[in-house]
Amino acid sequence: MEKVLFVCIHNSARSQMAEALLNKLGGRRFIAESAGLEPGVLNPIAVEALRELGIDISTKQTQSVESLISSGATFDYVITVCDGASAERCPVVPGGGKRLHWSFDDPSGFTGTFEEKLRKTREVRDDIQSKIEQWLRRPA
Repeated sequence: MEKVLFVCIHNSARSQMAEALLNKLGGRRFIAESAGLEPGVLNPIAVEALRELGIDISTKQTQSVESLISSGATFDYVITVCDGASAERCPVVPGGGKRLHWSFDDPSGFTGTFEEKLRKTREVRDDIQSKIEQWLRRPA
């Protein structure tokens, strides 16, 4: 089983969605976790976007990359899911294996009504799901 860590700034939306989607789509081949550089609060709109797919992350807590590093956790892949400038700030994760970067818009920056923000967050969710599905089809 391959271990994957998804990293973004706050661990509130993109990395949480990627973790949940890979755990659902990756079957028994992967186990995913997520963490943030500056953990924040779980984004309720990301929770709703995943609930629409039958995935409940409402009880998930955000966690820091530093706490994972200090716990000695190791990963086969560390995948940053923030913008390029933020990805550059990601620390080297010991035992982190191969680093990949997948850039996605940050739902915490979306403006508008709840419905408008949900629509944009669905787009990010769908982009993340599409990227994971593409990645899963690569030769092992």
